[in-house]
Parts: sequence; structure tokens; C-alpha cells
Amino acid sequence: MKKVFLFLGLSIFTIQLWAQTTWSADPMHSSINFTIKHMGISFVAGKFDQFQGTLQAAKADFTDARIQFTVQTSSVNTGVAPRDKHLKTADFFDVEQFPEMKFVSTGFKKKAGNKYQLSGNLTIKDVTKPVVLEATYGGRTKNQMGKEVIGFQTAFRINRFDYHIPFDPTGTAVAKDVDVTIFLELQPQQ
Repeated sequence: MKKVFLFLGLSIFTIQLWAQTTWSADPMHSSINFTIKHMGISFVAGKFDQFQGTLQAAKADFTDARIQFTVQTSSVNTGVAPRDKHLKTADFFDVEQFPEMKFVSTGFKKKAGNKYQLSGNLTIKDVTKPVVLEATYGGRTKNQMGKEVIGFQTAFRINRFDYHIPFDPTGTAVAKDVDVTIFLELQPQQ
């Protein structure tokens, strides 16, 4: 009898694994953007051009989703080459020592309608901190090639000093708070 229950348990677990879908971020239709206040009067905008992300879920409402994201820090792009070069130094991202930023989810809860609460660990440089983000599900459709795609977006704020980004410790010229906006279009992995 124990063997029957063990077999049934393993069968159910295996079926759940097979039903799971892994969605990958489409870099042509996704973006990781940031803005930071400069000199207390204006804002500098930028983005990261190279990143990989996956969302794994078996449930249609994504409440069992596991999300992992990696960003190449050397791909920082503000449209101004000298500034981008400075952002790659130890004053900011120190890309030689810390080539990646990472996010790994610890929970994804549906709130109401298309709103979710995404919990996880954000690693920038040598610091990993828990974060709680609000995410909006944009929906599911088929793209022009007939592939199924889904969309999510989130916006949040971090204190750069929490992640050992030390430039201008007064926050006068370059503010301490960084606003991040992420737009994701994901498609099933082949």
C-alpha cells in the first residue's frame, strides 16, 4: 500500500513539473530603466541594455511563479559616454568586480485584478537585501509570429547607499534614491 501512495505522489509531482512553463524575457520588447535626481533640480535617465530573466509557473494565475533576473552592469546606458564610463567605476557599479545585478523571487501573491505583490532578494554589488515590489500583469496574447506572450511591469525605489554605491555621500549632486521601472514581455522557452 505504501508503494502505491509513493507512486501516486511521485506521479502527481512529475505531472506538476511537466505542466510548468518557463517564460523568458524578450529583450527586444522589455526594458530596465532608471531615473535619479541630479543637482536637486533635474533628472538623469538611463537603462541597462543586457539582461536575462525567467518566470516559471504551473498555475494560470502565476501565484506559484518563481522569478530570476540577471542584469549585466557593464551595459548601463545613459546616452552620454563619459557618464557611462564613470558609472562603471567603483564610484558606482564597479563592473569589473561586480559584473551582474540579480533578483531572485521568494514569493508572488495575487492581490486584486491584475495586481501582484512580488517579494525577493535584490543583489547589487556585494549587498543582498529583501525587497517587496508591486507588479502589474499586462495580460496574455499572441505576437505577430503566433507565439504566446505575457507582460508585466513594476516600478520601485531603492536607496543606492544601501548597496554600497558611494559617490557623492551627501546626495547633493547625485541623489540617494533611484527610481527603477521595468517593462517585461515574456514568451515560453523552446
